[in-house]
Amino acid sequence: MPPVETAGRRRTPGLRREEAASRCGLSATLYTWLEQGRDISLTARTLALLADGLDLTLAERAYLFELGQRHDPESPPPPPIPAPVPEIVLKSLSAIQTPAYLLDSSFTARGWNQPAISLFTPWHESREPNLLRFVFLIPAARTFICDWEQSARRLVAEFRAETGHTQNNPNQLHLLDQLRQESREFLALWNARDVQAKKGGERSFQHPEKGVLRYTQLNFLYEGQERHRLIMLHTSAQPGN
Repeated sequence: MPPVETAGRRRTPGLRREEAASRCGLSATLYTWLEQGRDISLTARTLALLADGLDLTLAERAYLFELGQRHDPESPPPPPIPAPVPEIVLKSLSAIQTPAYLLDSSFTARGWNQPAISLFTPWHESREPNLLRFVFLIPAARTFICDWEQSARRLVAEFRAETGHTQNNPNQLHLLDQLRQESREFLALWNARDVQAKKGGERSFQHPEKGVLRYTQLNFLYEGQERHRLIMLHTSAQPGN
């Protein structure tokens, strides 16, 4: 097993080594070896004590267990694989002439038609299928989406409304936990507790090649094995027309 190294950065500034060891429930000798980066084998329980005592974030805790090559007993199980989208729905999507895409209840894109791929170039090229993660974690979204702040606020309010329809959905809970950890802006908007039904309306995008494009968005709900929303965009008057 590779050593679990903590040398060079004490997570508890102001505490003596013995105090930090006590806080973690470890012996001073073992804690010293850890700070020195010695090649020692640690159990999952010891790693958990270390993570709790040092107040590691979820990402830091996961990295610690990865270094120690141990399974974190407190890590949640991976979310289930979403149910496949019915073939008839995907065929209907490809038959639409305007940009159209399909979102599941976690706001993950489950299908696109070609006009949508051409329109949402930054989103599609980011290889991030989830709309919320694209908006809050991919920098290109902030220039691609006109009025990004307003759109981000609306999107979070719509996601909160969607979670009310599918309570305790494991995929939604997994996504929510990720976003609250990775985006302070998402966390602030989520804590505002705004709720808004997913409606259409005017949408504007700064396309990297075509400039500002304006659309009117329409939403349609499909209730199958899982809730999906069909998003369609119809061209509005463009600047200068």
